[in-house]
Amino acid sequence: MGRYRIRVATGAWLFSGSHNRVQLWLVGVRGESELELQLRPARGQELEFEHDIPEDLGPLQFVKLCKHHSLVDNAWFCDRITVQGPGDYVETAFPCYSWVQGEGVLSLPEGTARLAGDNALDVFQKHREKELKERRQTYCWATWKEGLPLTIAAGCEDDLPLNVRFCEEKRLDFEWTLKAGKLEIMLKRAYTLLSSWKHLEDFDQIFWGQKSTLAEKVRQCWQDDEFFGYQFLNGANPMLLRRSISLPSRLVLPSGMEELQTQLEKELQNNSLFEADFILLDGIPANVIRGEKQYLAAPLVMMRMEPSGKLLPLVIQIQPPSPSFPTPPLFLPSDPPLAWLLAKSWVRTSDFQLHQLQYHLLNTHLVAEVVAVATMRCLPGLHPVFKLLIPHIRYTMEINTRARTQLISDGGIFDKAVSTGGGGHVQLLRRAMTQLTYRSLCPPDDLADRGLLGIPSALYAHDALRLWKVIARYVEEIVHLFYHGDDVVRGDPELQAWCREITEVGLCQAQDRGFPVSFQSQKQLCHFLTMCIFTCSAQHGAINQGQV
Repeated sequence: MGRYRIRVATGAWLFSGSHNRVQLWLVGVRGESELELQLRPARGQELEFEHDIPEDLGPLQFVKLCKHHSLVDNAWFCDRITVQGPGDYVETAFPCYSWVQGEGVLSLPEGTARLAGDNALDVFQKHREKELKERRQTYCWATWKEGLPLTIAAGCEDDLPLNVRFCEEKRLDFEWTLKAGKLEIMLKRAYTLLSSWKHLEDFDQIFWGQKSTLAEKVRQCWQDDEFFGYQFLNGANPMLLRRSISLPSRLVLPSGMEELQTQLEKELQNNSLFEADFILLDGIPANVIRGEKQYLAAPLVMMRMEPSGKLLPLVIQIQPPSPSFPTPPLFLPSDPPLAWLLAKSWVRTSDFQLHQLQYHLLNTHLVAEVVAVATMRCLPGLHPVFKLLIPHIRYTMEINTRARTQLISDGGIFDKAVSTGGGGHVQLLRRAMTQLTYRSLCPPDDLADRGLLGIPSALYAHDALRLWKVIARYVEEIVHLFYHGDDVVRGDPELQAWCREITEVGLCQAQDRGFPVSFQSQKQLCHFLTMCIFTCSAQHGAINQGQV
């Protein structure tokens, strides 16, 4: 007879506990035993008890559990179960970190990460095959719009599997933040309803309520040329700026601007000429809001970098040349102050469109969703890459599903309030897909391609590279624990299926844009995993938090 000490931990957030009875079995190499006890797990608590079992079960492989209910199926969030066997057996952990619902039997394998085995009779191999079969039926692909990355098949957040939903605290915080934001907008609208704006200082009428240090800085400096250039380096969207290697063909200088031509060529020779080209917006149909036609611009901004690191605008072209306007007007810092400010404002509104749709929605949210769905469909919970990625893709499916039903949906916020709404936003996303390359998601490659390495005042670039290196170092150490050579990488069928699922399925045949369809080496795998984690965490933080 052996005595086993069992600990059952329940999640700490709201409604994690359950009033339903939970039954447990221990499964070892030598046998299986049902525990004659029935738990009612409470939120945030760890239940501990001891149980005598007549036979030695040997090293434990699984804990099985079943939740029974009479009238109400009260879901339970189980964190983990740990078991200390008799004698010299070490304590064994069985992680769960998921919701338990229904009356089916759930098998939790011993939590040590391991690669797929060749032995079809191996109990862990059978478990992972069964798990993936069930996951592929639960996590299905869907097409939101043709020509864009595939998404999780869910009409609304309630259609999502419970394990990828917001926890209750997250849901309440998210929804309260939305309601508070809407209320603030309504109050500001009521406050200014009977007053008209005649001066730039009148903007202060709406600058109250929830504010941040960054927002206050923008309010104070938004008209300054220095801050205008700084935003391209370190603002909410630091992804468009690039060092010029030639004068853009769309920049048509009319007669009388020989001095500007000379200055641009001089800055080009000094390697201090930079540009931000919004050509992706050219021809995108503008929205109609409450019967009023909106407008979109596709500006080009040429800037020079001073030795001090300040980036200052030299000239702004609002629209590219066209048959009707072969020489579009140019705006200069020497123009009347309001004309120059208006040109910069057009640039900022255009930057908003690309920031939100291309660099925020597409390059972080939708890419992260592809990684998330492919991970659930191709990698079992015991796979080391699953364990590596799962903290970084938490909540991705719900936040994106909410965006597709509330933000970019027909009649959503973009249609009601944004110039690219009403269908233009979808066209813009399709254009942006052509620029979604593997290199564009990897800062060492992207920053090199844009000529932004080694610039002291490029704070985003410095931080991105530092974080990339930290993530890469961690990923390499994890990968080398399980993949002892390139042949092990090539021989992992689950990993290779995951790679194909991302590139060929989720990203719609993205191998033409540099994404791999297989992993041939440890180095290649590490680079791809670093990209996934960086995109889902650091990059999204940089692009998202700058809005606040």
